[in-house]
Amino acid sequence: MTQPKLHFISGLPRSGSTLLGALLRQNPRFHASMSSPVGGLVTSMLEAMSENNEFSVFITPEQKRALTLTIFSTYYQPQADKAIIFDTNRLWCSKLPLIHQLFPDAKVICCVRNVAWVMDSVERLIRKNAFDVSRLFNNPGERSTVYTRTEALSQSGRLVGFAYNALKEAFYSEYSESLLLVDYDILSQAPDKTLSLIYQFLGEKPFEHDFSNVEYEANEFDRRLNTNGLHHVRSKVEFQPRATVLPPDLFA
Repeated sequence: MTQPKLHFISGLPRSGSTLLGALLRQNPRFHASMSSPVGGLVTSMLEAMSENNEFSVFITPEQKRALTLTIFSTYYQPQADKAIIFDTNRLWCSKLPLIHQLFPDAKVICCVRNVAWVMDSVERLIRKNAFDVSRLFNNPGERSTVYTRTEALSQSGRLVGFAYNALKEAFYSEYSESLLLVDYDILSQAPDKTLSLIYQFLGEKPFEHDFSNVEYEANEFDRRLNTNGLHHVRSKVEFQPRATVLPPDLFA
């Protein structure tokens, strides 16, 4: 049986990656979902095969490659009947050299959005879940005000800061031709044209998507983060203009 072709969804948080996955999975040839654990597993595998492990001298470069590929094939074994698998993780923008060596023909769809609106979207969720202590933050000091929350999220190793730096690395890299940037506002205002562009970029036959009946929930995962609604997707794809909840000195 032919192995599924692998592509990736990455980019900024709160920028439509879950919505895009929900749309792509309408195509019966595709498998797509929210962020998977594959990126973390690959990172752990690379660490285990590094010089930090004294026995790594027995692992050849060919074995390292084969072991890493096994993570993908094993995790997606239940979806082996699909023609294309999209793995979602903000990590992938920082791993383009690895992706290029493992899957030379793979494409990376990067969901992007004005960073101020990314912060606004997270802040709205925090306020909506006012009785929960979100695990997006490490301590009460970070959670205390809108200013400390946005500052924490923008740090280089955190939710927004890491994704932003990784996206810039990918954009300016020698592998940038494998990237397609998808703006959240454009996706929500013109989903038909956006999906058509994605299919063209992937070299796939067009598919008629239903933009009025989109289904996806990850309630259990969101509850574990104490941030209900983090991966909620409205049933109808539409742009909903609104005012920001951020103070004017943060929204620029």
